[in-house]
Amino acid sequence: QVQLVESGGGSVQPGGSMRLSCTASGSIFSIKYMGWYRQAPGKEREMVARLTSSAVSDYADSVKGRWTISRNTAKNTVYLQMNSLKPEDTAVYYCNAEVIPGGTHYWGKGTLVTVSL
Repeated sequence: QVQLVESGGGSVQPGGSMRLSCTASGSIFSIKYMGWYRQAPGKEREMVARLTSSAVSDYADSVKGRWTISRNTAKNTVYLQMNSLKPEDTAVYYCNAEVIPGGTHYWGKGTLVTVSL
């Protein structure tokens, strides 16, 4: 019905940058909410950045000032620009969206980001 597909993950060195993308497709009239979450080994999934339909953004304290969330509404796509990456940023990153009609939340399958020497 609705699919979210993430891209842009991979391996980078500490201090490097990456840009993640998430595109929603399917039975979508509009997107009320999109956000990025991550899950590191042995830890719970956590929110890192989110953006409402009114363009209000929110960031986890651990990434604030380093990363930026943005969107292309016409393409149903949200981006996460990640700068000054640290080894502790290593995780699987997931896209989440609430779509209209229905108000249902959907998850992507995730993309792995590895930060190491």
